[in-house]
Amino acid sequence: MSALRPVNPPGWARPKGYSNGIVGRGSLVFVAGQVGWNAQEQFESDDFVAQVRQALANTVAVLAAAGAGPEHIARMTWYVLDKKEYVGRIAEIGAAYRDIIGRSFPAMTLVEVRALVADRARVEIESTALIPDA
Repeated sequence: MSALRPVNPPGWARPKGYSNGIVGRGSLVFVAGQVGWNAQEQFESDDFVAQVRQALANTVAVLAAAGAGPEHIARMTWYVLDKKEYVGRIAEIGAAYRDIIGRSFPAMTLVEVRALVADRARVEIESTALIPDA
C-alpha cells in the first residue's frame, strides 16, 4: 500500500481516473515530459494510444531508475495535440494506463497544445512522484 493519500473535498463528486489532490511525505522524483518514443528516441508508431502506452512505460522506467514505482506518482500533467482524440479514445487510454500504472490515481491535468518539441509526438506526460519516508 502506498503512503500517498488521495485528497477529495467532502461533498465533491468522486473524480474518475484521478484524484483532486495527493498528500504524502518523502523524497520527490521529478520525471521530465515523456513522449511516445523508445529508449533510442525513435517512434515506433504514430497512433495516439500506442504513444500514450510508450510514454507511460518510459515514465515507469525513469521512476524505476530512481527507486520508485508507478504507485509513487503523485501528479501527472498530460499534454496532447487533440483533446477530442483523447476523449474519443478514453477507454483505450484507460486500459493502457491500468496495464502500465495500475490502480493508482494521482492528481492529473490534461492540456491541449498546438505542438510538442518532437515532431511525431502526439502526447507528452510529465510526472512528479513521492517515495515515502521509511
